[in-house]
Amino acid sequence: MIDLIVTSIWLMIPAYIANPMAVVFGGGTPIDCGKNFYDGRRILGDGKTIRGLIAGTACGLVAGLIQIILAPVLAASGLFGSLDIFQSSLNAYTFNTIHVVFLMALGALLGDSAESFIKRRINLKRGAMFPVADQLDFVVGAWILTYILASAWFIIYFDMRIIVTVLIITPLLHITTNIIGYLLKLKKEPW
Repeated sequence: MIDLIVTSIWLMIPAYIANPMAVVFGGGTPIDCGKNFYDGRRILGDGKTIRGLIAGTACGLVAGLIQIILAPVLAASGLFGSLDIFQSSLNAYTFNTIHVVFLMALGALLGDSAESFIKRRINLKRGAMFPVADQLDFVVGAWILTYILASAWFIIYFDMRIIVTVLIITPLLHITTNIIGYLLKLKKEPW
């Protein structure tokens, strides 16, 4: 079980980093430039900014580059020798798959933006709680974009065990990081 958890977190790091870093470094011009959709409501809202999208994606990319550099060191260390699945997933991110790191990071933020679009359509205000979607929107976005543009890689590394594990642990990790962000006054709501 610990092997699946460690592997799942390793594979999701670019998305896990991109999502909160968009909040940390966000602000400025909204992605929708303040425009309304044909229903009269904002397209995305003020919380989804160009700076957040760029900075969050860049942070996820940097995290992935760190993984690429650390992977051979971790593999050679033998520290995780008893974690067979994790050992094989250390090869997931290499300099040949840097585009996948980018897709995971960008996809996470596009998924989060898609959830904002849906929230505006069902008349939920910015920051309103949207259970399950709030915790998994960025995961689904990362997976969809990566599956569309790097399906062979996705199929190799995201088998059903990993997918289920990510779907279980992500809400717990997401809630924890949101509470920390709230306590640090980086977020207005703890969800």
